Amino acid sequence: MKENADKIRALDSTEMAKQLREAEEQSFRLRFQLSMGQTDGLRKIRQLRKERARILTVQRERELGQSAAPADSAKTVTAKKAAAKAAVAKRATPAKAAAKKPAAKKAAAAKTTSQKPAKG
Repeated sequence: MKENADKIRALDSTEMAKQLREAEEQSFRLRFQLSMGQTDGLRKIRQLRKERARILTVQRERELGQSAAPADSAKTVTAKKAAAKAAVAKRATPAKAAAKKPAAKKAAAAKTTSQKPAKG
């Protein structure tokens, strides 16, 4: 499966659009034949649907500017995971400290109210 996506990523946008059109036309023909009872091409329909999804995915990646070289993508994923773990670790420490602060403030407030002399 990975090879198919890499092959599609190697194509330019016009070739991808052409392949997408051909896959859609062929899928239409096969579905029509299937409904008429002329073929049992269910496997081919599924393959075409997956191919169409791959092409659309690569097009969307290019729109978003996320298209990276296949060799770089593994490094990018590893770097993103490491950055996410570091961010979680940074957020966890202040959150624990912040959770302790309200308890300390409540204790200090209780001490000050108990130390006030009564008016009278």
